[in-house]
Amino acid sequence: MAIRTIREIGDPVLNKISKEVREITPRVNDLIDDMFETMYEENGVGLAAVQVGVLKRIVVIDTTGEDPLLLINPRILETSGEQTGNEGCLSVPGKVGVVTRPNYVKVEAQDEELNTFVIEGEELLARALCHEIEHLDGHLYVEKADGPLLDVDAVEEEE
Repeated sequence: MAIRTIREIGDPVLNKISKEVREITPRVNDLIDDMFETMYEENGVGLAAVQVGVLKRIVVIDTTGEDPLLLINPRILETSGEQTGNEGCLSVPGKVGVVTRPNYVKVEAQDEELNTFVIEGEELLARALCHEIEHLDGHLYVEKADGPLLDVDAVEEEE
């Protein structure tokens, strides 16, 4: 396993649409392992393959530090409700923005053997699912932020 370099805002790869994963190869398995290791090393709650420069529809998420999720070829089936809060991104270091997202989301994805499953999430998990899946279509949360981005340190001091 290896920690990969996270691409940052301004890198054109972050605006590209990722391609569907059609087979699990040793390279894909290595990528998944590296993504988890990179996410944990950077204290993130989610990471999309495009954020490490690989245009594959793969997302890893862990909102609790104890419940790692792998989603291959995820797509949102259903959303409801609304939540507004501060959101950050490993590709936009040191900044947060206020973003409104669904409070509930239902996602269909595939696992490491390309078996299809459905996951439902609320609150932080719903936010993370939406955020990471948007990365796969070339979008960053800053496009949805209401108002200017703030320094993380300034926001933490307020709390």
